[in-house]
Formats: sequence, C-alpha cells, structure tokens
Amino acid sequence: MTRADTGPPARYRYLDPDTLVRLGNLNVVARTVVEGFISGLHRSPHHGFSVEFSEHRPYAPGDEPRHLDWVTYAKTDRFYVKQYEQETNLRCYILLDSSASMNYSSGRGLTKLEYGSFLAATLAYLMTRQQDVVGLVAFDNQIRLHMPPGGSPAHLNEMCRRLEHLKTGEVTRLAKPFHDLAETIKRRSLIIVISDLYDDESEVIRALRHFRHKKHGVILFHIFDAAELEFPFRKLTQFVDLETHERYQVDPKAIRDQYLAELRAFIDRHKKACSDSDSEYLLTDTSVPYDFLLRSYLARRQQMR
Repeated sequence: MTRADTGPPARYRYLDPDTLVRLGNLNVVARTVVEGFISGLHRSPHHGFSVEFSEHRPYAPGDEPRHLDWVTYAKTDRFYVKQYEQETNLRCYILLDSSASMNYSSGRGLTKLEYGSFLAATLAYLMTRQQDVVGLVAFDNQIRLHMPPGGSPAHLNEMCRRLEHLKTGEVTRLAKPFHDLAETIKRRSLIIVISDLYDDESEVIRALRHFRHKKHGVILFHIFDAAELEFPFRKLTQFVDLETHERYQVDPKAIRDQYLAELRAFIDRHKKACSDSDSEYLLTDTSVPYDFLLRSYLARRQQMR
C-alpha cells in the first residue's frame, strides 16, 4: 500500500470524512497553489528519480524507524533521520496561532483556534495524500509545538493527535517565533500561517517578509469570528480582552462605525503587505465552511493560471 492510499483514522475530530470526500475530488488544494506560485520549489516532480542524500533532521514521532541514521546515533546519542531528495516533493510548515485571542467565539460555532485546527488538519491530510511533507508549529508569544515536516500516515496521525490536545496560551507575539523559524528553516518551503494577527502590525509584516526574504512561499489565512467582522452588538456590552483580561463597558452604537472603519483598514494593510511581498492572503471567518474556503481559493488560483 502506498502512502497516498493510506488515510488517517476517522476518529480525529479535525478530520471530517465528509469534508475530505468533497475536497478529495480536487486532488489537493496545495499542488495547484504551489504551481506557478513557488516555481522551482520542487526539485523533481516525480519520486524515485533521485536518491541523492539531502540532510539529517531530528527524529519526530511518526517517522519511520528504517530512516534512522544509526551511525549518527552512535556518535551523538541522538536520533536523526536521513532525508533524500526523492522524499521531498513539497515541504510545508503550517503555523497555527494558539494565543488566547484565538479562543474567541461569539457563540455561533467554532472558536478561531478550532477553525484553524480544522484547516491545519485538512491541509496536512491533502498534502500527505500527494506525498508532500508537512510540519506543524503552534505559537503564542513563543513556539509551543514544533513538529518537523513528515509525510507518513503515522506522522499525520501524530499531528492530528496533537491538534486534539492543543490549548490556547498567552498573548500574541508573532514576530519572534516567525523570525526564529525564518532563520532555522534552511530549505525553501511553503509557509502557511493561520492567525487573527492581533499583534503589532509593523512587526507582523516584517516577520512575514522575513520568510519571503529567505525564499519561502507564504500563504496567510486571516481568521476572524463573524461577530468581529460584523459587530452586531446593539445593547450596552462589557467586552473582555482574552489576552490581558481587561474589561471595557461599551455602547456599541457609539463606536460601531469607527470600529468597522479601523477593522477594514487593519485588514487592508495586511492584504497590501502580502500583495507587495508576493504572498497569498485569504480573509475568512469561522462561519464559512472550511472546505468551501479551500475550494473557492483553488477556483481563484485556477482562473489566474
């Protein structure tokens, strides 16, 4: 049985079988995104043409033991995995914001973290199906989870298991984790960021540009709750900052127009920054089915080809 024939167990919350069936007909969102967008990222479009040794990387749960380098283990007393060019079609890192603000839900459905976890699991599944390798990073003001890229079914299952247990953390500080990753990810990769971006805008934009400076491709999923975009509140309301726990008594009617204007400007600045750096920007909210989001994105990409 090939890797592409092996799917993850249906028991994982963030992999909905019905959604995967619908997305499966697309034969993977990620490949079309990459083609024409990060040309040259794939050294070879086919497996098996090269067995050239590429690099070592630390062992991660889910890696196949047969790829362990026992000579290196004897010298360092640490487990490393040998990687070859034929194993790496596309290398992707999914960066999922797990800061406290991602725990928001207006009561209509998922929190932003739950929605982001669905996106992360679905994209990881799709990439694994096409024999690409994908890693997962969760962060708030620092990196809380770092799974190096892998492509085996066991690696995907471990990723889903960790998403199941992922909790929101502290305040959002994207810059340091992103700069650290940009410096440590040596091979050209596709960086998928899933976040509400509630941080200093200039720092966020500089950090995203750092990835592009290192020749990585970037796709940004800007996630909101629908209430954050619509501001449907009418009566005197007490708002609580999920990261600082400060409380504010607000008359929504008095601030609604200004809030929506500032939010639109906030979104537009990130969208423009992505456009200027040849990065992809997708705005969505948790009321939009994530499979619909991905299918719509793919359709736009196909029209641009």
